[in-house]
Amino acid sequence: MLVTYIGAALAGLTGVGIIAVGTRYLLASQASAATFGLPDWPRGDAGAWLYLKGTRDIASGLVILVPLALGQFQVLGWLVLAASITPFGDALVVIRNKGSKTLGYAMHGGTAVAVVITGLLLLLGS
Repeated sequence: MLVTYIGAALAGLTGVGIIAVGTRYLLASQASAATFGLPDWPRGDAGAWLYLKGTRDIASGLVILVPLALGQFQVLGWLVLAASITPFGDALVVIRNKGSKTLGYAMHGGTAVAVVITGLLLLLGS
């Protein structure tokens, strides 16, 4: 069904994309942090917190790519919907902590909406 293929393509892009973001956080933590939207990031020894975001993002991408590779589209749809909590949470953290409203709403909020749409497409097509 076309809806499933569109959802699967979006899920694949989401999985690979968030793995790329996570990898960047591991390789260039401080430079990546500036693009998240918060007004300040930990530095020095506290900068290790940024590696947590990197590993979280890589794991999130793999959780999406595994059921996609196995053709488990209904399971993938539910996992993608559950994963939408992360960008919604990121948006709230940025906005509530006097970060960039543009990045909070547009990047994190927009990502959350796109992830929900992807999950719904997968579930509707299954």
